[in-house]
Amino acid sequence: MAMSKQLAFSTLQLPDGMHDNLSTLGYEQMTQVQADSLPAMLAGRDMLAQAKTGSGKTAAFGISLLAKLQLNKYRVQVLVLCPTRELADQVSKELRRLARFTQNIKILTLCGGKPFGPQLGSLEHGAHIVVGTPGRIAEHLRKGSLKLVDVHTLVLDEADRMLDMGFREAIAGIVETIPPGRQTLMFSATYPDDVLAISRKFQQDPLQVRVEGVHSEEVISQHFYKVKAADKPALLATLLGKHYPDSTVVFCNTKRDCQSVADALNAEGFVARALHGDMDQRDRDLVLVQFSNSSCPVLVATDVAARGLDVKSLKVVVNYDLARDPEVHVHRIGRTGRAGEEGRAINFYEPSETFRLEAIESYSGITPRLASTPVAEAWMGEPAPAPMVTLCIDGGRKDRLRPGDILGALTGDGGLPGKDIGKIDIFDFRAYVAVARKSSGIAYRSLKEGKIKGRSFKVRKLS
Repeated sequence: MAMSKQLAFSTLQLPDGMHDNLSTLGYEQMTQVQADSLPAMLAGRDMLAQAKTGSGKTAAFGISLLAKLQLNKYRVQVLVLCPTRELADQVSKELRRLARFTQNIKILTLCGGKPFGPQLGSLEHGAHIVVGTPGRIAEHLRKGSLKLVDVHTLVLDEADRMLDMGFREAIAGIVETIPPGRQTLMFSATYPDDVLAISRKFQQDPLQVRVEGVHSEEVISQHFYKVKAADKPALLATLLGKHYPDSTVVFCNTKRDCQSVADALNAEGFVARALHGDMDQRDRDLVLVQFSNSSCPVLVATDVAARGLDVKSLKVVVNYDLARDPEVHVHRIGRTGRAGEEGRAINFYEPSETFRLEAIESYSGITPRLASTPVAEAWMGEPAPAPMVTLCIDGGRKDRLRPGDILGALTGDGGLPGKDIGKIDIFDFRAYVAVARKSSGIAYRSLKEGKIKGRSFKVRKLS
């Protein structure tokens, strides 16, 4: 549907104030997945949508479910299931932005990796929307702390990944507790047989929407380098030295390779962090904060760990290991070249992996551009430092800290210009603020020696 991209949000029947909020957020024209799915979802129809990351699918189902809430009914009416805590946090954040047209919508995030007790307290106060991971939602259902008898909309986001991670039984158990007359919305980057099977089991005559997942060569330039496994670390350092932007994701197929590649890059003077399933939640949060706020330019990750990355402009994707599935390859490179910007994908393949290139060409219809591989030798350059530095404050939501409080302390008493303050992330007991490197010393002393909301907090710089 070529014309669907031109449809305005103003053509939709939405609650009072929602159109103004969408305009404030910059939502004027619908993306293809939004235009193809929103009218049917608003009418109550089940949806099975295939859409790549960055297609606008979260806003699509978010606008639909927010439009149908009964605000005077303070019970859980919507359940959104996500494969990882990172994605659940990102979905909750987007829903809260979309819900700004009213102050009366309560959205609760329930995920593993966080203490159970505070979640019980939050549930006792009620919520309209719950976003969570299958494991933690199932645990609340077993304990009787979560009731889903009033749910009218169920969203399965990134259904393929939830099934890959072994959540089939947990999802089935959760769905059994939701009234059968519900609306069920499924979003998936791929359509394997098991996704179609749970669609047949849980959905009623769903509208199927498929958004083209292959990326134009004009938007994302791909370069394929033939390289032996032993020469990969040196080649990666050489290429990153040449293309070292503010944000690069390096994909590996195993957790062990993630850590070894990150260690090798740091030894060469780059700023890199690993993200994989063996890390505890606090370390994962910290890595994602530093990467998303531009104080760590390189993230080395597995596919599952990288789900839910909240990065607006990803300049380069490196496939250190080619994905085993061409659909996954397309999903990986689709993280760059968004919002009208050009992206670059650097791909390594070993001499024995030419069959993977053929699979990518067959799936995408794009002939891989084979690049001439530079001689693999030790990286002799000096990478530019990260543009931002992260400061950690030992206070968070539980201390009633808000982003505006930290911004005010730095631009008020601290005297820093607002343009030097970057992303601010607030957790229950900690807050992180990105500051331009040239101003990081002043910002650190200002927060350490000064006060935020009239209180003193411990502050430290993160390396």
